[in-house]
Amino acid sequence: MSTLLAIHWNASPEFFSLGPISVRWYGLMFALGFLLGYSILTQMLKFEGSDPLLVEKLFVYVIVATIVGARLGHVIFYGWEYYSKHLIEIFLPIAKGDNGYKFVGFQGLASHGGAMGIILAVWLFSIRVTKRPILWTLDRLVVPIALVGAMIRFGNLMNSEIYGVATNLPWGFIFERNNETVAKHPTAIYESICYLLSFGLLLYFYYKKKELKDRTGFLTGVFFIAIFSARFFIEFIKENQESFESGMSLNMGQILSIPFVLAGLALVYFALTRPPVIYSAK
Repeated sequence: MSTLLAIHWNASPEFFSLGPISVRWYGLMFALGFLLGYSILTQMLKFEGSDPLLVEKLFVYVIVATIVGARLGHVIFYGWEYYSKHLIEIFLPIAKGDNGYKFVGFQGLASHGGAMGIILAVWLFSIRVTKRPILWTLDRLVVPIALVGAMIRFGNLMNSEIYGVATNLPWGFIFERNNETVAKHPTAIYESICYLLSFGLLLYFYYKKKELKDRTGFLTGVFFIAIFSARFFIEFIKENQESFESGMSLNMGQILSIPFVLAGLALVYFALTRPPVIYSAK
């Protein structure tokens, strides 16, 4: 397989380091994503006349739920065989080596787990804070989440991870940091582009299509369909993340995406067949 037109990729996963302290691109994208998401959601609530202070309370729930949910998602769906024997490593960023335990950072987060965690957090937030349906909050929150997802995938690219199978296409990446010698699909870029397009579409619906924005569940449904359909189809050209997936017709990422796509279709259907609901400013 020719690699003459391939992109040789050997980016450092570290943005910068200062002595024993290092800032990695992945963590930076995570943090910047939350900051941008906070700003975008605040402006959205101001635009519609809702209390922007709700965002402060909401983001406490969301940040904790995203990290805990994504971590548990990876542990349960992708690595339970290992973590069931190393329980201490589930929430402590350490691993056991020849010289005992050492700090290594979390080795694995799963977006499906993060999504489940966020849904649970928003349900609690809706009961305790807004006193409105969970979909009212989700319809607004999913807009910046799509952008955050795109940024996190950029972090994956800088880590030289979550890439695809071999390709002859001229934009194939040779991930030299992983000792790859043939070009592979840069699936992190594919997903990032899809998430950015989803973000733009949701933003358009929110600001320009009031008749759709006020149909409870519509934006959440569009988000589920767009994000998880992209994830489902891109998985066909992505290398399996875990060895147990090698004999599966659909890998774990695809299996976990199907319920979200179906839920999205149901939400859009019910949103379009029911009248809009406009809540008073709060």
